[in-house]
Amino acid sequence: MIKVTLPGGKIVEAPSGSLAGQVLNNKDALAVIVNGKPSDLSTPLTADSVIQPLLFSDERGREVFWHSASHLMAHAIKELNPQAILTIGPAVEDGFYYDIDSPVPITEEYLPKIEEKMREIVGRNITVARKEMSKVDAIAFFKARGDNYKVEILADIADATVTMYEQEGFIDLCRGPHVASTGVIKAFKLTSIAGAYWRGDERNKMLTRLYGTAFPSQAELDAWLKMIEESKKRDHRRLGKDLDLFSFHDDGGPGLAYWHPKGAIIRRAIEDFWRSEHEKAGYDLVFSPHIGKAKLWETSGHLSFYKESMYAPIDIEGQKYYLKPMNCPFHILMYQTRQRSYRDLPLRYCELGTVYRYERSGTLHGLMRVRGFTQDDAHLFVTPDQITGEVQKVLDFVLNIFKTFGFAEFSVFLSTRPKESVGSDELWEVSTNALRAALEKSGLPFEVDEGGGVFYGPKIDIKIKDSIGRLWQCSTIQVDFNLPERFDVTYAGEDGAQKRTVMIHRALFGSLERFFGILIEHYAGNFPLWLAPVQARILTISNDLEPYARQVLEKLSGAGLRAEADLSNDKIANKIRKAETEKVPYMLVLGKREAEAGKVALRKHGKGDQGAIMLDDFLALATTEAREKRLRE
Repeated sequence: MIKVTLPGGKIVEAPSGSLAGQVLNNKDALAVIVNGKPSDLSTPLTADSVIQPLLFSDERGREVFWHSASHLMAHAIKELNPQAILTIGPAVEDGFYYDIDSPVPITEEYLPKIEEKMREIVGRNITVARKEMSKVDAIAFFKARGDNYKVEILADIADATVTMYEQEGFIDLCRGPHVASTGVIKAFKLTSIAGAYWRGDERNKMLTRLYGTAFPSQAELDAWLKMIEESKKRDHRRLGKDLDLFSFHDDGGPGLAYWHPKGAIIRRAIEDFWRSEHEKAGYDLVFSPHIGKAKLWETSGHLSFYKESMYAPIDIEGQKYYLKPMNCPFHILMYQTRQRSYRDLPLRYCELGTVYRYERSGTLHGLMRVRGFTQDDAHLFVTPDQITGEVQKVLDFVLNIFKTFGFAEFSVFLSTRPKESVGSDELWEVSTNALRAALEKSGLPFEVDEGGGVFYGPKIDIKIKDSIGRLWQCSTIQVDFNLPERFDVTYAGEDGAQKRTVMIHRALFGSLERFFGILIEHYAGNFPLWLAPVQARILTISNDLEPYARQVLEKLSGAGLRAEADLSNDKIANKIRKAETEKVPYMLVLGKREAEAGKVALRKHGKGDQGAIMLDDFLALATTEAREKRLRE
């Protein structure tokens, strides 16, 4: 008999060899975590174990479900088109995809046929079985099938043994886990087709990438499809063009954003607020260079762990320099300009620092994934006993900032040590426990993302939920013992001895570019007044009202409002339509009666006529709304 600890701490006894799913006895479980490792429900328990279910409501549970759905789709394609060669089929943020090398073109018109075959396979309720095979045998197996893509993948795997998953003759290389049977995948939809180079390299063959999603019920799928339709209307790339906010130019280089005047106004408002709040919270604003010597990145470890995301070096007077992918080493150099004492700590440096990271052209996506972006970075230099308290402060700070931007719901994750990492187990345990303690003291519910940390330390990730229910990864808080060790970052303790400083890395928005894209989609371009590039537009009914319009414009501008006047000969209905299309929050219509009474006929974007109001009353209303950063009622 073995002892098994269930969720909630309950301990049960079971015969050695019992299947994890049977012991767990949770009908909603898609897979199970056994002693911290995601595993199949069919995993035999041979020693005392701690187990917990992976549900569709969990991020890792959805990953299992969607990856299983990608196998279901690939199975259907192979039954319909045995000559198709499979490459990779991972779960992604809201579903899955599979890259296929098919001799017969797969078109949009073919998708319903694939879905029909998928439904047939689901109806057969086929058991999904995990199998182990030596790497040598696996290479021979896929070579015999003419699948050179899997052979190439296997060549990069160091393990002597690999795992395969089989469902009624369909076999795929995969580490798992997977759902127990195809019948678990109740509802699915193939959403789009795209081209994708093998391994994202333009020199390789172009493959067909099929995207899809899946849910445990049709009702959940229908709700998701409705959300997707709404998200298409909010696409920041379309709205960015329609509202003249930003652009991208191949002539200047893909993945590099150009901020237009209206977009720059919003960016400045975000930056001004960001700086003001950081100053209030005890941060010191710094600026650092855009390039640094190779030695700096060797010391930091980026050239060992991050080089594939860095651009080729620049030769300057025989020395190699790199565009910075991170700001942290620069902040360390500033910290080291003089001896620090425990009395100086915590020391909080913050910077809106532009960094450069290589992203393959096929992965670029508007403002959401770019090659050059401004990271709202901060690095806190603290003593070990200050970690938990400082992380708590950062958590409160982050949530308050996001609430100001209109985000009220969050998902929080504690990410632990990944396979590729540096530092001792002891330091990782200390830093992970410090983050856990801060989360527990904050009262925030959180999930543990095993192995999701960065190479130098564990982290807390915060995802924000937008107005149509999508989650966006933004904030990250990381505890780092590694860089202080590499750079010999110290402070003088109370006893006068030199002690190792601890660094806390913290990004709030992640990047201004991506956060701006999220804001556009969250508000569908209808920005709150304090962010709107044009807060009020004056619309004249006739040309003889121009003198009054200019007086109104002068008063609005003098009060600090971003206002402009439409003095064209166009009809008032067309002027209103134009302002509505451009999503101007307030429209001030001026007629003869308004001019005589010192009033304006007030209109709100999307809400129409609000009646006549004294100009001074509108000024009080608008300036208060902009100052308090509240949403329009």
